[in-house]
Amino acid sequence: MQADDVIWGIINSQHCSYKIKTITQNFCRNEYNVTGLCSRQSCPLANSRYATVREQGGVVYLYMKTIERAHLPSKMWERVKLSGNYTKALAQIDSNLIYWPDYLIHKCKQRITKITQYLIKMKKLKLKEAPQLVPIKKKLERREHARENKALTAARLEKSLERELIARLKSRAYGDQPLNINEDVWQAVLNREKEVEAEKELEELGMESDDETDESGSGEEMEDEEDVEFVSDLEDSDLEDMEEYEMDGAEYNSGDAEDSDEVEGSEEDDEDDSGDDEEDDEAAPASSKRKAPPRTDDKGKGKAPAAAAAKKPRRKGPRVEIEYEEATPLSAAQLADW
Repeated sequence: MQADDVIWGIINSQHCSYKIKTITQNFCRNEYNVTGLCSRQSCPLANSRYATVREQGGVVYLYMKTIERAHLPSKMWERVKLSGNYTKALAQIDSNLIYWPDYLIHKCKQRITKITQYLIKMKKLKLKEAPQLVPIKKKLERREHARENKALTAARLEKSLERELIARLKSRAYGDQPLNINEDVWQAVLNREKEVEAEKELEELGMESDDETDESGSGEEMEDEEDVEFVSDLEDSDLEDMEEYEMDGAEYNSGDAEDSDEVEGSEEDDEDDSGDDEEDDEAAPASSKRKAPPRTDDKGKGKAPAAAAAKKPRRKGPRVEIEYEEATPLSAAQLADW
C-alpha cells in the first residue's frame, strides 16, 4: 500500500536524487514533473494520482497515473495523444481529467500552452535562413598551429641541408661525381651553378643576359609594330605628273616605232645598192650601210624605241601613210550660211 505522506516526508527531510537546492527555491529534475518545482502538490513520486503533459518529436502527449496501477510499474502511466490544434487539445485535457483536482488541470493546460508556443517558434526558425554557428575548437587549432611550426622548421632544415650539399659539391668534396647520387641531379646542380656564375659575370660587366635582351627586344618590336604606319610620299600633284609622264612616253614610243620602220626601209635599199656596187668595184668598202644613232630625249629613254623595234616584225613593201580627218559638227549659224 502506497502512503504519499510517508514518501514526501522522506523526500523532503532526507535525500532525493531529483532535487536541486538553491538559495531561494528547490527544483525537481524528474521528467514527469508538471511544474519543475519541488513541492508537495507537484511531486510525481509523492502523489499516487498525477497527470502531466510531455512532447516527443513534435507530438504532445497527456500522461496520467492512478493508484490502481501502482503495483504495475511498467503500466503505471497512461499516455493519450493530444491534437495538433490548441483548442482541441484543451478540450481533450478537460475530458480526460474531468474529476481530477483543479490544480493538476490548470498546470497541464499551462504546460501545453508553453509547449505549443515553442513548437510554433521552432517551425518559424526552420523556415528562416539563419547563419550556421560553427563551434571553435581551440584544442584542434593549437594542434594545427604546432604542426605548421614543425613543418616550417623542417622546411628550413631541408633548405639548409640543400645549401650545405651544394657547397660540398662545388668544393669537390665528393670528387667529380658522387657514387650515391643520380647523374641527372648532379648535372642539374652543375648547370644551375654555371648559370649563376654567368649572371654574376654579366652583372659585373654591366651587361644584360640573353633572355633579358630578348625580352627587351621583343618589347621594343611590339612597341614599334604598334607605332608603325604606312603613308604614301606621293601627293596629288605628283600623281598627276606621273600620269602625264606615262602619256608622253606612250606617244614617244609610237613615234619611234614609225621612225624605226623608215630606218629599216632605207637600210634595205642601201643593202641592195651596196650589193650592186660590190660586183662592179671590189675596192669599194665592204659595207656602205649607215646605222642610225639611237635617239635619246631629255628624259633618258633612248633604249625604249630600240626595244620596241626589236620586238616588232619587219614589214615588206612600200611605206603607206594614213591620214585621219575629223569632221567637226557645224553650229546653227554656220548651217544657215552654208
